[in-house]
Amino acid sequence: MLKELPSQKIILQHFDEKDSRMAHIIRQVGPFKLSRNKNYFLVLCKAIISQQISTRAAESITRRFENLLPGVRPTPERVQELAEKDLRAVGLSSQKVKYINDLSEKFLDGTIRPHRMPYLENDAIIEQLTGVYGIGRWTAEMFLIFSLNRMDVLPVGDLGLKAGLKQIYNMRALPSPERVRAVGKKWHPFETVGAWYAWRILDEGIVAY
Repeated sequence: MLKELPSQKIILQHFDEKDSRMAHIIRQVGPFKLSRNKNYFLVLCKAIISQQISTRAAESITRRFENLLPGVRPTPERVQELAEKDLRAVGLSSQKVKYINDLSEKFLDGTIRPHRMPYLENDAIIEQLTGVYGIGRWTAEMFLIFSLNRMDVLPVGDLGLKAGLKQIYNMRALPSPERVRAVGKKWHPFETVGAWYAWRILDEGIVAY
């Protein structure tokens, strides 16, 4: 089920008790703001586009991708009608074109049922989404955060999270997955909140998909 975001008071009470250093960062950065994008298909397209490229490049390609369908939002049906050359022209690699086309097909054939997503556990959603060609755990985790606003998601493999933790906790090197999990354990059940603030330390822009 979709739930309301925790209040800033609850967030601060939790981190004051569990992780004082992150609590300091939270006060420094300001209120937790996480928008919910209910267009699940578009969020997953954006996540695919963002794989292994900079945030700025991803934003530029996403903008051109959306402009292929002026005045209407991208849907599985509409994207299926686009020619591969047009998708390539906006900056998508041939691999990412295949990923987005397979995603469209999975929405259309019922493999992915967006209306059931809010009622599924995180692991069940990750398992369903990683069945799509080109979608790995990280992409599924971004979906959990930005479409369903799940508060207990720790994207262990996310480079931005690792870089943020390195800076916040004065680590000599990027943390290992085990160390990221150890930090995240202190944050539970607000792992998403901690990750969001780690991202904000590196980039003042509000993270959104």
